[in-house]
Amino acid sequence: MKNVLQDLSFEQLESLTLSLGEKKFRAKQLYDGLMRGKKISDINIPSGLKKRLLESYEDEPVKIIKTLASSDGTEKYLFSLSDGNVIEGVLMKYKYGNTQCVSTQVGCRMGCKFCASTLGGLIRNLTSGEILAQVLVVNALHSRGKLRGVTNVVLMGSGEPLDNYANVVTFLKNISAAGGVNVSPRNISLSTCGLVPAIYNLAQEGLPVNLTVSLHQTTDEGRARTMPIAKKYSIDEILKACAHYFEKTGRRYIFEYSLIAGENCSAEHAQGLINLLKGKPCHVNLIRLNEVEERGLKAVSDRQAYAFMQALTDGGLSASVRRSLGADIAGACGQLRAGYLKGENL
Repeated sequence: MKNVLQDLSFEQLESLTLSLGEKKFRAKQLYDGLMRGKKISDINIPSGLKKRLLESYEDEPVKIIKTLASSDGTEKYLFSLSDGNVIEGVLMKYKYGNTQCVSTQVGCRMGCKFCASTLGGLIRNLTSGEILAQVLVVNALHSRGKLRGVTNVVLMGSGEPLDNYANVVTFLKNISAAGGVNVSPRNISLSTCGLVPAIYNLAQEGLPVNLTVSLHQTTDEGRARTMPIAKKYSIDEILKACAHYFEKTGRRYIFEYSLIAGENCSAEHAQGLINLLKGKPCHVNLIRLNEVEERGLKAVSDRQAYAFMQALTDGGLSASVRRSLGADIAGACGQLRAGYLKGENL
């Protein structure tokens, strides 16, 4: 596997082109081409430079090999990496713009029982450029000649972003860089299962992304039944880390709460959330579970989901039910990749 040119910032690209004996303006040509989702071989630069770059760098580190289109306009992509691994992503269309969900790892080692991404464990981390290239190739499909076909990014695909900390932080810096795709950190959401030390580190990076924490329960004992990470970091530790993040960034944090039938959706659970979170600068995002065949967990009805939300709002919390998108195209994280690996005709 060769290196990934999209790993480099514009300044690093300038240093590379100068080291190859090229003039500085070639870096701008390269950067503009990459930011438009082009392969190295398709960028308008001298053939000699292309040849030297292709000796060390992947021509197309991420490519779309399958696209599924939902009746609601959502698009799901299966991406092939240069080493043959596959990942997935989703483009969700809203009135305010297009939001792309990206993967940060091939697989995941967190073991959450409601998620298909963990079924085969962690294969490897993605480089910062492989994360960025997911956005670049989808952006090229929807930008119509501009750089901002994708206006918002969520790190909620396969993998735990904070388990791939260095590459994810580099990605955040590169995607928000002026002159590139330039997606503001305020239009980026990062979802974590609750790696407490990494939340503290992220608060110091000067990248005020929207922090989203997968909570899914009101007690450590209950959380541990579906989330192994709960055995390492308590809810109290997570709340303290989130408070620190708010103090450093000024950004309200979000708790994701997947409603699982018979597990976490009773009136007692609603009151437990109210007791935990009332008065804190946070929002609760309720999710109607996308059922994963291998896991056996069941979703609640729409009526139950909205009744749970009403109980939270009546108790003084900011809460909403996430709009369900892409259910007809294996919309849940990891489902498309899992089906592909099993040889299903998707």
